[in-house]
Amino acid sequence: MKGHSADKNNNSRTIKVDYLARVEGEGALFLKIRDNLLEEVKLKIFEPPRFFEGLLRGRQFTQAADITSRICGICPVAYQMSAIHAMENACGVQVEGTLRELRRLFYCGEWISSHALHIYMLHAPDFLGYDSAIAMAKDFPDIVERGLELKKIGNDIMKLMGGREIHPINARVGGFYKVPSSQELATLRQKLTHAHDLALKTVKWTATLKFPEFSQDYTFVALRPPDEYPMNEGRVTSNKGLDIDVSEFENHFEEQHIAHSNALHSVMQPGNRSYHVGPMARYALNYDRLPDDIKQAAQAAGLGPVCNNPFKSIIVRAIEVVYAVTEALRIIDDYSQPKQVAVNVKPRAATGFSTTEAPRGLLYHRYSIDNQGLIKDANIIPPTSQNQKMIEDDLSRFVQSCLKLPDNEIQYLSEQAIRNYDPCISCATHFLKLNIDRQ
Repeated sequence: MKGHSADKNNNSRTIKVDYLARVEGEGALFLKIRDNLLEEVKLKIFEPPRFFEGLLRGRQFTQAADITSRICGICPVAYQMSAIHAMENACGVQVEGTLRELRRLFYCGEWISSHALHIYMLHAPDFLGYDSAIAMAKDFPDIVERGLELKKIGNDIMKLMGGREIHPINARVGGFYKVPSSQELATLRQKLTHAHDLALKTVKWTATLKFPEFSQDYTFVALRPPDEYPMNEGRVTSNKGLDIDVSEFENHFEEQHIAHSNALHSVMQPGNRSYHVGPMARYALNYDRLPDDIKQAAQAAGLGPVCNNPFKSIIVRAIEVVYAVTEALRIIDDYSQPKQVAVNVKPRAATGFSTTEAPRGLLYHRYSIDNQGLIKDANIIPPTSQNQKMIEDDLSRFVQSCLKLPDNEIQYLSEQAIRNYDPCISCATHFLKLNIDRQ
């Protein structure tokens, strides 16, 4: 439902959009415009907190992975892996070899599935002028079908590694409950060979889209492992000189309560600075870790080693799909079924830390446990709370350049600017309210 009103005496206008599809969660956007100047931007998140950290207290450390995976139906692997790595960190255990590789394979499945969903179903309609992927499918059935095929192959990986596609149950502290056979992975490999072709076509297709001229000098923050593109592990780095162990995260990043939002803003200290996490940050900080053929695909799509236009994040996501497919194929080709499905992990009184790279960006987990393995304290900082201030900064600059446009066009472009980040406000409902106050 949309409402428009105007006051001829003071030339003020207010626009309300009650429902917006293709954004996960409940939120609202407030723009205050006075005399053709943008005075205030608020991305309001009013969905009630779900208190997952409170639910974890008093539970066994082995339960955290299954509980936190319920936070998100689109990226449950990220929450599982972050919880598992943090518990292993607390207990002084490092899982290596084939089990570590299988965890990367698990994460590849989620990247493929989540990125395909965002690229084709949530973001592409913005560029092609449709309200939904369903409407887009009438004119571009082959494109939508390609997206669905890619998403399904990602889901197939998650189902094999996790026991099921949604809220998987096979991962645990120390490893897995069950590992795949070589034959199961061989069957999966056939699908991934097809997915590689689909992913390359996705890169070429996204490069043909029309992008608004916009860029920022972002502070990118992402993991950087010693010798691979980041998924499960690495040091927390930025393009402005930050290079820290994950245990130091809360010394440099602070969650703050914002009056207009039920989601905390995470900012960099000193200075309460906004920063950018997600595909563009990973790409900028780890471009040198991509295989040469993927770098060539990025260059052919018009990308350099760094992308500062958030509207082009759809191309970067497509590049990451190619990488995830390539990495999955590598892991399968090198696979030899391990003798043990998990290593033994004994609890001890300690605090454990982990950051992994969810499809939408850096995901931080911290847990304190006692000698019996009971969780005493928990802290989870998802990518969207880290990007929320950055989204507002994008809107402040971008909308200011669009103020001469009609309100409906400002609304459309503002929604698209938010969807650049694939924000997962609650990973459940799908609407955003827009209120433009012109004075």
